[in-house]
Amino acid sequence: MELERKFCRFDDAVQMIDGVRIEGYASLFGVPDQGSDIVAPGAYARSLAKGRRIKMLWQHDPAQPIGVWHSVVEDTKGLKVAGQLLETVEKGREAAALVAAGAIEGLSIGYRTVKAHRDQQGRRVLTDVELWEVSLVTFPMLPDAQIGAKAEASYAQDLLTLKSTFTEARKALTYSHKTKKHVHSAKGYGT
Repeated sequence: MELERKFCRFDDAVQMIDGVRIEGYASLFGVPDQGSDIVAPGAYARSLAKGRRIKMLWQHDPAQPIGVWHSVVEDTKGLKVAGQLLETVEKGREAAALVAAGAIEGLSIGYRTVKAHRDQQGRRVLTDVELWEVSLVTFPMLPDAQIGAKAEASYAQDLLTLKSTFTEARKALTYSHKTKKHVHSAKGYGT
């Protein structure tokens, strides 16, 4: 099962307390992302009612839990989370240091869409999602991930430029690799 991901940049409401506790919003309602998806109020209700523990991961890596979410609730603004980084876990200590230094500024959710529809503008409105995890992330890895609603324009532009640079580098490496394989095959070296 492939999980989808949404990104929300830390804003003024996200706080790190005592170097290990984190509070803030992992998702905002009614805010379209670059992929034109909108999360509707109540979209997480069914999933949260199941009582399943939502995982706190490092960069969406299921092999790297870095803490625990003590509270994951919907309010009128979005999906509010509160939890604690585990200092007894190496990545938890690293994450705390990176958040404190401002190197990590985002939360991203891992979920599966259960129910969605298109609005009048053609945007996908997520009305029921199965929430699996909330990760601390450097920046979104999916091309259609969106900086949170309160991102500064210059910061958002910097990330878009960085994304474009990585995309071009990936294309160049892919082309270089394919060309190298073709040359090796032509010379009889195999692949």
